[in-house]
Amino acid sequence: MRLILRMSVRRLILLVPLVFVVAFLVFVVSKFAPNDPAYNALGTGASPAARHAWIIAHGLNRPIPVQYLSFLWHALHGNLGVTEDTNQPVLQVVGLALPITLELTGFGLVIAIFVAGFLGITGALYRDRWPDQVVRALSMIGLATPSFWLGIEMIQLFALRLHLFPSGGYVPPSQSVGGWLKSLALPALALGIPVGASLGRVLRTSLVEELDKDYVRTAIGNGLPRVVVLARNVLRNALVTPLTILGITIGTLIGGALVIETIFDLPGMGKLLLHGVSYGDAGLVEGIVLTVAVAFVITNLFVDILLMILRPTMRS
Repeated sequence: MRLILRMSVRRLILLVPLVFVVAFLVFVVSKFAPNDPAYNALGTGASPAARHAWIIAHGLNRPIPVQYLSFLWHALHGNLGVTEDTNQPVLQVVGLALPITLELTGFGLVIAIFVAGFLGITGALYRDRWPDQVVRALSMIGLATPSFWLGIEMIQLFALRLHLFPSGGYVPPSQSVGGWLKSLALPALALGIPVGASLGRVLRTSLVEELDKDYVRTAIGNGLPRVVVLARNVLRNALVTPLTILGITIGTLIGGALVIETIFDLPGMGKLLLHGVSYGDAGLVEGIVLTVAVAFVITNLFVDILLMILRPTMRS
């Protein structure tokens, strides 16, 4: 455990330069965007004098490196500026939207894991038989199905026709736990099923390779139940590759969540990002992208720690 803690601290230290690079890229892209922040804040009818005064007041007339250092300094102190339409702190606005995106991503991840586990284990245990053929077909269908299209079809079927789930909107858990689960059910399914289908193929391949190894045949030949060997040894060793890919796939989940939120009218980071881009609010977009990037980096760190726990040989 001490070794894992030491390696985790080392990874955290190495992640710091990555976050700085991400912050720099976000800042540079926002500076070269075609929108004019002064006109966005003051309106298109603002006079050139008012626009010039606004630029000076916000330090946009300074050299770009100086602006970046100022942006970085304020970001490190939790100050990402204010929104241009409501004049609210960006950190406060992002803080209200981030939990909804994390809830959706978490539910989508759970669904993806269940789908991948069912498809991967079924395909491996019934290799080259009809259940495996069905699993392969379902995996290909899931891979070829975009999450946004799946979400629209789910709204048509389960919300508008069967009236089982709401077509959109968000219910806080403090208001109603049942309503909260219903409001996130369809978005999470639309988000998790395609990812689960992709991970299921990887898990099946890893399980098949592991089942063909000598130690499995030896353990079963010595009288150990097949279920025990599969759960205790095979599944644990076969999870290394899927978990590695899962760390990368989490970025897909977060990115997909931003799109799904727009379709289901969830007040998360996706809807907030769309508002920032539509309004030309560079500060809001910077705050959202930077927050998502940091969340992705931290999540991958947790995946790496889990891999070290599963496979002690990877700690070296």
